[in-house]
Amino acid sequence: MSRKFLVLMAAGLVFAGVGISAVRAADAPAAPAPATPAASSATGTWTWTVEGRNGGAAREMKLTLKQDGEKLTGSMPGRNGDTEISDGTIKNGEIAFKIVRTGQNGEMVTKYTGKLTGDVIKFKSEMDRNGTPQVREFEAKRAAADAAK
Repeated sequence: MSRKFLVLMAAGLVFAGVGISAVRAADAPAAPAPATPAASSATGTWTWTVEGRNGGAAREMKLTLKQDGEKLTGSMPGRNGDTEISDGTIKNGEIAFKIVRTGQNGEMVTKYTGKLTGDVIKFKSEMDRNGTPQVREFEAKRAAADAAK
C-alpha cells in the first residue's frame, strides 16, 4: 500500500470518529436543569410575639393570608375586631401590604414588607405614631396546622 493511501485512510477514520462522537453527543439526553425550590405560598395563618408597651405583657399576634397569584388578601385581629389588609402583593417571595385602622386619633396606617422563605416570613412594619416613625422587624411563623398542608 502506498503511503498516500495510508494517510488518506487514517484521515478518513479520524473524520468518521469525529462524526460518530458528534452524533452520540446530539443523541444524548440533555442534563436536567438544576432543581429550583418551588416558591412557597403565603396562604395560611402566621403568628409572632410582640412585646407589650411600657414593659407590659407580651402578646401573640396573628395574620391570616390568602394568596391568589401575585395578589394577597387577608386579615389581622385587633382590639376592635379583624382588619382586612389592603394593597396586598407577593412576587418572588417579596410580600407587601397595609393595615389601616381607625382609632381615637384618626386613621393609622401600618405598612408591612417581608420575605417569605418556607414557613417563615421576615417582616418589617412601619408606621407613624404622633409624628414619630415606628419601625419593627420580626419573624412570623406559619401555624403548625397550615405548615403540614
